[in-house]
Amino acid sequence: MISAHAVELRVGARVLLEEASFRIAPGDRIGLVGRNGAGKTTLTKTLAGETQPTGGQITRTGDIGYLPQDSKSGDMDMIAMDRVLSARSLDKLVRQMRDTEGEMASADEETQMAAMERYPRLEERFTAAGGYAAESEAERIASNLGLSERVLEQQLGTLSGGQRRRVELARILFSGVGTLLLDEPTNHLDADSIMWLREYLKSYSGGFIVISHDTELMRATVNKVFHLDANRGEMDQYSLGWDAYLEQRETDERRRRRERANAEKKAGVLLVQAEKMRAKATKAVAAQNMIRRAERMLSSLEGERVSDRVAKLRFPTPAPCGKTPLTASGLSKAYGSQEVFTGVDLAIDRGSRVVILGLNGAGKTTLLRILAGVEESDSGTVNPGHGLKLGYYAQEHDTLDLDATVVENLRHSAPDLSDTEVRSVLGSFLFSGDDAEKRTNVLSGGEKTRLALATIVVSGANVLLLDEPTNNLDPASRAEILGALKTYEGAVVMVTHDHGAVEALSPERVLLLPDGDEDHWNDSYAELIELA
Repeated sequence: MISAHAVELRVGARVLLEEASFRIAPGDRIGLVGRNGAGKTTLTKTLAGETQPTGGQITRTGDIGYLPQDSKSGDMDMIAMDRVLSARSLDKLVRQMRDTEGEMASADEETQMAAMERYPRLEERFTAAGGYAAESEAERIASNLGLSERVLEQQLGTLSGGQRRRVELARILFSGVGTLLLDEPTNHLDADSIMWLREYLKSYSGGFIVISHDTELMRATVNKVFHLDANRGEMDQYSLGWDAYLEQRETDERRRRRERANAEKKAGVLLVQAEKMRAKATKAVAAQNMIRRAERMLSSLEGERVSDRVAKLRFPTPAPCGKTPLTASGLSKAYGSQEVFTGVDLAIDRGSRVVILGLNGAGKTTLLRILAGVEESDSGTVNPGHGLKLGYYAQEHDTLDLDATVVENLRHSAPDLSDTEVRSVLGSFLFSGDDAEKRTNVLSGGEKTRLALATIVVSGANVLLLDEPTNNLDPASRAEILGALKTYEGAVVMVTHDHGAVEALSPERVLLLPDGDEDHWNDSYAELIELA
């Protein structure tokens, strides 16, 4: 259980949350909502104990499972299955048993005998800890999250960002802790895994807070909603399911508008009357009393909901380039003995639009990283054409310098811009005042997405490589990106699970991984988007 009393959160001078008190008890399934930058990620980090509140007190009882948006936890040399099992401290025993099995096959008789003597003791400890049943449970959870046996046998460092995040989610769900803090848990999940996760959370006996832009997940799982109001720095708490919450918020807003309209009408009458009376000395005191009464009447009202600001996004006017600014031939990639893809050929013509599809782990992100020059292929070549200017959006925001400030990141991408121009661009992406001086590592996933897109906007890129560009975004910000995709005149190569993003892109071609087959886009491929 988690209890919060009078919690205050600040970023610089900006108040994210003020005097918030609440608790997460067994059976509480809480949806945490609010626009990008409202403080949802900061609050969950604070509840998890990774940061401290500016004020107030947080008390934790029992273990907590925390899934951050950008999950880079664990030793990258660790086997994925061992990472999952580590949630119950079974990974060390499994590694010892695995190593001992290898020694049992040794040609050295002394090593073999010592291993055969040691193995039964290890197996006894493993069985006493519920090891075999736990291992089966872990495999079942991992399988339902789209992690194959092959992936579970790989080192974390060889997995894609999406695969590592699913390993972390499997680890947290396997842990059996009483309280979960899940920040965008459906990112990188296919449709079947999302459906399984919904059912899992519906029947979860502990308490949890979930941040998600997946309205179906919220509708199916939550019985309470906490809304962070970015304009007021307050948390509104609703002991309601998702649909009832949406209806209640609209009802509350209509009530506030009616009350304000009535109060403004009455206050207006008082002020007009006071204006008439104040000219007469004998009625000056009465006039002042009327004015004060009108002011009290207005100040006691709840404020109307202020519309959330949305970043105004337009991708850059592409720099001039040749007919085919980017080509790749014979690309292959493997991690150890695990082949990802082989023999991939691709030619990106000026203004062309390509979507890359394939099951999780097929190498989509890896291919974009190779095209962007971030990672090297094992074989084949990437050839820049005349005038190529790449704009690369990485799903884990790898293009950002997390130790630099927001302003510094934009200046790195556009050193020729003046300070005024830099501030203007950042302002259009909702980074103004102190927000522009924040260190990038404290930004939420949605804020990092906005900043990464801002760096692309100032780049003048004529080929965009976009890896899940709509992840972590609220509906209004997502709509901005989709609108920008429709009007961009340059070439786009995109990886996404988002049907709306593919519709906005209107792709001409599709590249299917891991086989590297290329085809003209047709509607039959739309069924693969959520599976990709």
